[in-house]
Amino acid sequence: MRRSNAPLFMTLTHPVLAVNAPAERLAGLDGLRAIAVTLVVLFHLAPGVLVGGYLGVDIFFPISGFLITTLLLRERVAGGGIDVLQFWQRRARRLLPALALVLLASSAAAFVVGGDVLVGIGRQLLGASTFSYNWLSIAEGASYLDSTTPELFRNLWSLAVEEQFYLLWPLVVVLLWAVPSRWLRLGFVVAVAVASAVSMATLLDGSDATRVYYGTDTHSFGLALGAALAIARQEWPGFAVPQSRGDRVFGGLIGLLAVGGLVALAVVMPAEAASTYRGGLVLVAALSVVAIATATVPGALLGRALDVQPLRWIGRRSYGIYLWHWPVFVLVLGALPAGDRSPATLWAAGGIALVLTLAAATLSYAFVEVPIRRQGFRVSARVFVTQWRRDRWGVRRGAWLRASLVAVAAVTAGALTVGAIAVDPGSGLAAARIRAGEAAIAAAEARAASPSPTPPPPSQPMLPRGDQMVAIGDSVMLAVAPELMAAFPGITVDAVVSRQMSAAPDLVRSMVKAKTMKPFLVLGLGTNGSIDASTLREVKQIVGQRTRIVLVNVQAPRGWTPGVNEILGSYAQRARSVELADWHAAIQPHLDVLAGDQIHAGGPVGGGIYVDAVTSALLRLVEQPQIDGGPHLSGDKPTER
Repeated sequence: MRRSNAPLFMTLTHPVLAVNAPAERLAGLDGLRAIAVTLVVLFHLAPGVLVGGYLGVDIFFPISGFLITTLLLRERVAGGGIDVLQFWQRRARRLLPALALVLLASSAAAFVVGGDVLVGIGRQLLGASTFSYNWLSIAEGASYLDSTTPELFRNLWSLAVEEQFYLLWPLVVVLLWAVPSRWLRLGFVVAVAVASAVSMATLLDGSDATRVYYGTDTHSFGLALGAALAIARQEWPGFAVPQSRGDRVFGGLIGLLAVGGLVALAVVMPAEAASTYRGGLVLVAALSVVAIATATVPGALLGRALDVQPLRWIGRRSYGIYLWHWPVFVLVLGALPAGDRSPATLWAAGGIALVLTLAAATLSYAFVEVPIRRQGFRVSARVFVTQWRRDRWGVRRGAWLRASLVAVAAVTAGALTVGAIAVDPGSGLAAARIRAGEAAIAAAEARAASPSPTPPPPSQPMLPRGDQMVAIGDSVMLAVAPELMAAFPGITVDAVVSRQMSAAPDLVRSMVKAKTMKPFLVLGLGTNGSIDASTLREVKQIVGQRTRIVLVNVQAPRGWTPGVNEILGSYAQRARSVELADWHAAIQPHLDVLAGDQIHAGGPVGGGIYVDAVTSALLRLVEQPQIDGGPHLSGDKPTER
């Protein structure tokens, strides 16, 4: 008789894995899952290695849509209908126990680590446990690209999208099969995909794509396209049967090109680019559907290639790997000493998180996912209780001890989770500094509405007055706004969270049009993503020769930081009336004064270092010889360097 593994631990089951094994195994899907989860893990644990690794999630979505729809249609064909309640029960049986484990374990660890990892943990737990994480984050105004405060369960937004799909899709399928025309059924699903993709493109507002990225309505095209593929295969069986060896070879080549295209996009498609949401992610979904279609054809070469080890091993554990890697990484970073965020440290933290993630995913697959998938909730609970009652009297004391330890661990984790919610600090250090900067800007605007009869004095004899300066920036500038405004009284500061360099030309153009541009412009952008030198040239062209520019470079443990700083430094060297404020070099000996994210100043000391870097750049501008048409106190470089 086959021995059953008792569920001594519990963990998550990925929606892609949380399906009944089809009667006919679909080749290649484990390999596609492995590729998808590897991209995501590299994106998070090794920042900068893959700027587009996040798109692994958009490979999972079509796989989920395809598998779930395939299962529903097979059930309909085999039994004459679809039992929606049983479908939901199966989903709950696969997901809820595992989800409880990762939430309890991570929250308990967060209580021990303390600090910023506890910020907003109550809201996150509510969103994760009700599969509404994406909508709660949107309502909260959270940003996917915001790094001011680490969200312990940020990666659960995708689980919420998939679970909402699982809730509604069986009902849609039942209604669809009341429509007699197979073309209308397929057309409806394709129309849903098109509507979702168009919504993502049209609702994208500014540089922060969180609303369209998290929204189920705007990010369900991948699920719909996967479902459309399943419907096409069901309604047109010959669609999935190659007619000759040449067809199989051709299909394999097409599929291989699709997989190669996905990997290429992961290398070159940044999350902050508008084009990502206006066609880029749709292309990812389409390539994923092509890869699925060509890999799952019976006897497909691509399917066999994707089924090799270790891809198959990783794919079967892909959801455990996906779900554990992010909270583990956040907790490892949170446990590091303050200020220790050197590249070597970050790589080491990523390596530690990867080892812990693989261990957790392996144990959960062996001791939770497989046993509960075979036995269900009730049988697993009955086995656990029976084992504890029987073995406590000495029949199998080792098993009784293990069961007791699991029970104690669960109770302890629950208590620590309650404690974590209770001690939530409300906001992290960086967020508090940003709010202080916003308050300082608001106070300055109020004072400007009632101007003093005497102009503000210059901060230093040779420096421009604050009322001759405009500063445009992101959350880093917000965090130092109090020190910046104290050093340059009267300066106009326009800084918002998650702003990107791509927004600068429109901002500058509106200031020039409104005649609020000043002789000196401090531009502090680039923290939130890569930049292009053409944007800097456009800004310079808009302001003309009457406004001199200080470019503030970037301090951030992000993969795009070196490239951003190289472009800023190179442009400042070549362009006239432009100087570089080297914030990155200035802060390196003092990383301990930054907030835990190693991006924002954690207090007045860090703000003072930022101001000193800007001041040095302004002094270099002032020392340049003045030419006709230039602003007071400064002139253009005599030649372009």
